[in-house]
Amino acid sequence: MDILLKNVILDESNETVDIGIENGKFIKIGSQLDFPAARVIEGNGRVVIPGLVESHIHLDKALIADRLPNKSGTLQEALSVTAQLKSTFTKEDVAERAEKALQMIIKRGTTHIRTHAEFDPLGGFHGFETIMELKEKYKDFVEMQVVAFPQEGIIKAPGTEEMMYRAMEMGADVVGGIPYNDTDAKDHLDIVFKIAKAFDKDIDLHQDFKDDAEGQTIEMVCRKVIEEGYIGRLSVGHLTSLGALPDDKLKPIIALMAEAQINVMSLPMTDLHLGGRHDEFNVRRAVTPIRKLRDGGVNVVLATNNIRNPFTPYGNGDLMQVAMLAVPVAHLGGADDLPTVLPMITTGPAKALKLVDYGIAEGNDATLVLLDSVRYQEAVIDIPDRLLVIKSGKITVELNKQATYHFPE
Repeated sequence: MDILLKNVILDESNETVDIGIENGKFIKIGSQLDFPAARVIEGNGRVVIPGLVESHIHLDKALIADRLPNKSGTLQEALSVTAQLKSTFTKEDVAERAEKALQMIIKRGTTHIRTHAEFDPLGGFHGFETIMELKEKYKDFVEMQVVAFPQEGIIKAPGTEEMMYRAMEMGADVVGGIPYNDTDAKDHLDIVFKIAKAFDKDIDLHQDFKDDAEGQTIEMVCRKVIEEGYIGRLSVGHLTSLGALPDDKLKPIIALMAEAQINVMSLPMTDLHLGGRHDEFNVRRAVTPIRKLRDGGVNVVLATNNIRNPFTPYGNGDLMQVAMLAVPVAHLGGADDLPTVLPMITTGPAKALKLVDYGIAEGNDATLVLLDSVRYQEAVIDIPDRLLVIKSGKITVELNKQATYHFPE
């Protein structure tokens, strides 16, 4: 076989097993395997998990926080500042920043990404085109889904609808949308669904990103999903407005979301930074109600959103840090809650992204991360080093005395 990984922990039992990899697949998982292998790696009782799944990020807007700072920390200024900066972006600039961010993410054990790539009539397609090129360049290191994202709206930015069709023809994997940033949310959704059905693609919306519940449209989205036969094919990011609802109003919405099988990408780094800025006391957490969504049968996951830009002026692409942040923010530190956190950056987003052959099981794609943790239950709270990353049977990250990254030239 190609790789034999010895003495690693896969689950809460904390018992060690060996993992055999050949031709990019897991071919054997068991105790004390004794097969000849081109490379034998001693795990020393460390935890192994599937590759981390980044389900909502904007690579094209990464690493611009120092160019024109968002001094108020509000969403409004973040949008304004970014709109000003976008007019200065060149294809070379986007490529340099996005690739740097992508490498930060890969180094920290992420093997699958869904990134939103935006375009508009003023800015054109150069950002979107760059992300599509990086998808191909880094395909051996990370599987990337690209969302065609109309950040400036569709109706209020004439020409964008035509660009959406063009983006899908250029190879976008998912149809994006942002109902709250357009002149009419219903018409916006109608266009998004029309495009998605024309190309038979899933939908991923920026949804109800606000501190209060006034004007939220998640119920409209759920009903649209059910009416259009798109159950299980739509995800939403942010959804912070749900946190403003009392239980008697929230529970029916969560039940409707569960019926429509909506996936929710909670983005705590961004939402905590931008939310509650106008509260003078009892400042709101401004994060979607993760526990209540989880308990209501909704697939709720954790993602990064932005790295060092006006929306999130910090971060290094580490999903473990995002997960650790969510533990106190969403009250996930209890004995029954903590085990539900790791799946929010692994199997949960893998389900949302409809990943095939994901997970450490015989016959599946051989993608994994070896953590510097010795108890599975502490895999998140350790925020451990990623000692080894294997993507489809190939070692892409290795930490020994000196870190090794095999990035393309």
